[in-house]
Amino acid sequence: MKISHFLQKFCLSAVVVCAASAVSAAPTVIPAMPELAAKSYVLMDAISGKVLVENNGDERLPPASLTKLMTAYIATKEIQNGQIAEQDMVTISEKAWRTGGSRMFIDVGKQVSVDDLLHGIIIQSGNDASVALAEHIAGSEEAFSSMMNTAATRLQLDNTHFLNATGWPAEGHYSSAHDMAKLARAIIYEDPAHYAIYAQKEFLWNGIKQPNRNLLLWRDKTVDGLKTGHTDEAGYCLVASAVRDDMRLISVVFGASSEASRAAETQKLLTYGFRFFETKTFYKKGAELAQSKVWKGEDSQVKVGLADDLTLTLPRGQVSKMAATMVLNESVVAPVNKGDRLGVVEVRLGDEVLHTADLVALQDVEEGGFFSRMLDAIRMFFYSLFN
Repeated sequence: MKISHFLQKFCLSAVVVCAASAVSAAPTVIPAMPELAAKSYVLMDAISGKVLVENNGDERLPPASLTKLMTAYIATKEIQNGQIAEQDMVTISEKAWRTGGSRMFIDVGKQVSVDDLLHGIIIQSGNDASVALAEHIAGSEEAFSSMMNTAATRLQLDNTHFLNATGWPAEGHYSSAHDMAKLARAIIYEDPAHYAIYAQKEFLWNGIKQPNRNLLLWRDKTVDGLKTGHTDEAGYCLVASAVRDDMRLISVVFGASSEASRAAETQKLLTYGFRFFETKTFYKKGAELAQSKVWKGEDSQVKVGLADDLTLTLPRGQVSKMAATMVLNESVVAPVNKGDRLGVVEVRLGDEVLHTADLVALQDVEEGGFFSRMLDAIRMFFYSLFN
């Protein structure tokens, strides 16, 4: 089991900032996470994507119905892209109707909306619904599996390969706890509207009401998703997410011994994470942090900031002990394009660099006129001579 720390505090104001204000203090002592009764597990901070705790997190294991996270993810992306609509009616094939395991209980030849099938996949874990929606999107489950693997590559799920839309056991069908955490993060942030389905506790279809198998939805009001899975080969699996005090965690458990065990082990992970870590967004992307001198440009200054939010996950109590330096490039010559790298921020605890982030131009600066460029060329010569 491994624990990752990312700690910092900022007070940017000029080219070099706060370097003298670092506090030399021993890091907060975090107790070791007790080993869980599971083959593999990961605890991730959702905002920063940092793994806080993991055990065998990259081991390739059968994911069972956690596979349906990717099935639902692709379906919602197809809706977002306008390729299908929630109101589209899907004719249920015999293959979908005959699919075994957990079911939504859809009837062959009948038509069911994409929206109902999506609820049947996420809440009822319907294998029949998964095959029906896969066929509707790609023509066949095999073609849909190719779409799943393309998405897995895009999301950098390096230890994942899908052969079907359901998680039905098959040689060569695998994923990992770390990959499932990354997939959950994409589901949460890329489509918040559809993510709300994962918090629903039950779904009624064809006169049959089935509960969501994620027991934590009843036990912990901060939990709002995501998905369970179980086969004899995979054991009991659970991907869950919870929010407390503006901090969201994602936990993944593979290979627990029972439905109760996967819920209990997940609760241990979440409790540990919320108790001993905090997530802090220090600067939002696009916020002006400084201005950099520009030579030979229409403007003599360019606004500088971050291309992405600077968000770190750290042990509780460490925020005030961090310091940062900002170093800007000295010879910035027009033209400057928005997004050009113009420096770097280094986050430190004492002499240790904990995190770096590129400083980028927040605006374009065009070349100046001929005479202003000539004048700046002379100025640059003397500037370099004396600096």
